[in-house]
Amino acid sequence: MTTVTPAPFTADDYRARMDRAARAAADAGLAGVLVAPGPDLVWLTGYRVPADTERLTLLVIAPGRDPVLVVPKLEAPDAARAAGAPALTLRDWTDGMDPYDVTAPLLDARGRFGVSDNAWALHLLGLQRQLPDSSYAALTEALPMLRAVKDAAELERLAAAGAAADATYEEIQKVTFAGRKETDVAGDLADLLRQFGHEQVDFTVVGSGPNGASPHHEAGDRVIERGDMVVLDFGGLRHGYGSDTSRTVHVGEPSAEEQRVHDVVREAQDAACRAVKPGIACQDVDRVARAVITEAGYGEYFIHRTGHGIGVTTHEPPYMIEGEEQPLVPGMCFSVEPGIYLPGRFGVRIEDIVTVTEDGGRRLNTTARELAVVD
Repeated sequence: MTTVTPAPFTADDYRARMDRAARAAADAGLAGVLVAPGPDLVWLTGYRVPADTERLTLLVIAPGRDPVLVVPKLEAPDAARAAGAPALTLRDWTDGMDPYDVTAPLLDARGRFGVSDNAWALHLLGLQRQLPDSSYAALTEALPMLRAVKDAAELERLAAAGAAADATYEEIQKVTFAGRKETDVAGDLADLLRQFGHEQVDFTVVGSGPNGASPHHEAGDRVIERGDMVVLDFGGLRHGYGSDTSRTVHVGEPSAEEQRVHDVVREAQDAACRAVKPGIACQDVDRVARAVITEAGYGEYFIHRTGHGIGVTTHEPPYMIEGEEQPLVPGMCFSVEPGIYLPGRFGVRIEDIVTVTEDGGRRLNTTARELAVVD
């Protein structure tokens, strides 16, 4: 696998993102966007601060005004070194001050604001005390598509993360499964993701035998046996962007039923990926996958949405689920991951990341989707 370090994002890149957020807020009838520490702040400014800090850090983006980052004075030097800092005005406050006194003058006292989902209730309540006529909406509800459409540099990073996950899958098939605990294989997956360039590993699901029937099973002490179907779902961040892929393997030769269930999931996943194109609704991707599985008689065992967006986090809008009428547009990236889960027996899931192109969709994962036999 070739590794090329992408050029870092510049202040101009972050300025363009903040301008996009301001325009989106205006179009949605919002007075602005309030961004707390977390993925939204990283995407908009390049500034990464622990999300569990109790001191108020808040990016204020309002149409027609320069963006302002309210930040504790002791952390202002770090904020000033962020790549997006040249596009910001910093407004600091010191311990002993009321940070809401500093923030409130930056806001429309009667405005409605989109607030990043991981903002602390403590801080939102503090702003409401200062501005009792203001109102707030979760950012994923108010501006669900803010981070959904990726530019070329973001797509490059997502493709590189996908390639690293693919290399991980190729290598994990070479290890011994039978006689080892799920946690042992999960550790192998984490080591391989790091070996292939991930700076952060978010999850390594290893669901063997009956544990595979739980979609988000956490690897445990169960010893993998010959005859087990094993669901592998793993991913994390490389160059700040996510990977997330699933493949299902079998320890030894599968039974006819196991092979059939896997074939149905593979057909559903392939049909959904082929359906991706600009203009169709997110729910249509889910409908295509679900129709294949339902027709095969397993509809009640497909118990989750078909996909989720991915970017600076591994789960973000848009979501491929019934009721989501947002049309696909070029640059969107999301998972396509149908599954069948037979309680007490086994599960199967196949997942690729797909990006919408001008005339269809392109998978960012390219490893074989046939049922692999492992030792």
